[in-house]
Amino acid sequence: MSVTDPIADFLTRIRNAVRANKRWVDIPSSKMKVQLAQIMKDYSFILDYKVEEDNKQNVLRIFLKYVESTPAITNLKRISKPGLRVYTDKDNIPRVLNGLGIAVISTSKGLMSDKKARQEGLGGEVICYIW
Repeated sequence: MSVTDPIADFLTRIRNAVRANKRWVDIPSSKMKVQLAQIMKDYSFILDYKVEEDNKQNVLRIFLKYVESTPAITNLKRISKPGLRVYTDKDNIPRVLNGLGIAVISTSKGLMSDKKARQEGLGGEVICYIW
């Protein structure tokens, strides 16, 4: 089965696993999804992730983080979609919940959080919000 928006599928699988109180979730892997998982790990939204070999395609296993049965991820929101791309310049990078969440930005230097993009002085495509 072909997925038209793999990043939205990635976010939806994590959102569904968090709502079902799963300890981990398996997602078809890609370089962009691994970078997204690394950003989520850096900002303590997930415990860890690993890429596992499979017959057809590698699988990205994400270990979800809970603090006393409360998930670290409250919500995930896809911003830039295949039908409507959303871009921002370095001066107008969005802040998510006044700094409590992160916006993931696709820049010329790869995926990075809104905080790092501000430090580097880079704009780009706003991929998603995580809080």
